[in-house]
Amino acid sequence: MPEETIFSKIIRREVPATILFQDDRVTAFRDINAKAPTHILIIPNKVIPSTNDVTPEDEGVLGHLFIVAAKLAKEQGIARDGYRLIVNCGRHGGQEVYHLHMHLMGGRPLGPMLMPAG
Repeated sequence: MPEETIFSKIIRREVPATILFQDDRVTAFRDINAKAPTHILIIPNKVIPSTNDVTPEDEGVLGHLFIVAAKLAKEQGIARDGYRLIVNCGRHGGQEVYHLHMHLMGGRPLGPMLMPAG
């Protein structure tokens, strides 16, 4: 069984967070280290450490992440101008918490996705 993370405690509301959406499959809350005016984390309630650990049984919940992202983008007023969805995987991908999560970011032009190689 995967290890619990800080996100597990947020899902159970044992750690304070500004939760914007929660159902039986996913939880969404504001990132406390926001990198954009709107920065929301959307996570499966089931601990999946990274995209490398996704199984066919996770397909439904991962699709639901995108449905919730679109709903929140509309509610937050960023759907029209656009937003970015990011899922990091592993150390080189910038993953810091090993509980798969999607960043929903917007509210201003976000610039290039990556810095130039070099």
